Amino acid sequence: MRSFGWLIVLAFLSACGSEPVRDAVDLEPTAPTRKAIDRAHQRKIVAFGDSLTAGFGIGRDEAYPAVLQELVDRDGYPYEVINAGVSGETSAGGVRRLSWTLDEREVAVVILELGGNDGLRGLPPSEMKKNLNLIIDGVEERGIPVLLAGLSAGDDPKDPFIREFVDVYAELARERDVVFLQNFLEGVAGNDELNQRDGKHPNVKGARAVAANVWQTLRPMLEAQ
Repeated sequence: MRSFGWLIVLAFLSACGSEPVRDAVDLEPTAPTRKAIDRAHQRKIVAFGDSLTAGFGIGRDEAYPAVLQELVDRDGYPYEVINAGVSGETSAGGVRRLSWTLDEREVAVVILELGGNDGLRGLPPSEMKKNLNLIIDGVEERGIPVLLAGLSAGDDPKDPFIREFVDVYAELARERDVVFLQNFLEGVAGNDELNQRDGKHPNVKGARAVAANVWQTLRPMLEAQ
């Protein structure tokens, strides 16, 4: 069994060499705008992931998808962001619940953030890759573009398992030709000020930084639609 220290590294993979967190001024809430918007006829951006998406420890109203909604509204894009995160979710669990998450909705983009719990459980990276491929298949069969959120282990991870685990995301992005956010936790992982006491999950401020990371990659996808 791998050490607890290794689990922390894998759960919230090293942020060595990360850029500074983006200016929080750009993330001020726009509550009056949000209240005035009728979501019923808006296309959906589905944030499909695990506890990092669900908002473990801070609640769904503070999780990154809620902040992403603020950014979408602020910049005038007519989309509703759906938080489809489930704490503890593995890539296999994502395969099982994909259909009922997407069906009966007009979905514009799926943000795919899964795999961290596979690593924590020591599941083979090859199995994670197979499951993520199945999820991408299911999304693309519905004519929906994918934004794949990856994780980073720094410039030179020593543990071959971590290296193989992280490489899965880049391999998938290349092989499937999907939009790729190389480090979902850029500027957040390893930063005590942006994480909860467990050292794994973003706090409220960290979730806002994650939303800024995602928005930088998501916005050009919406502009192209």
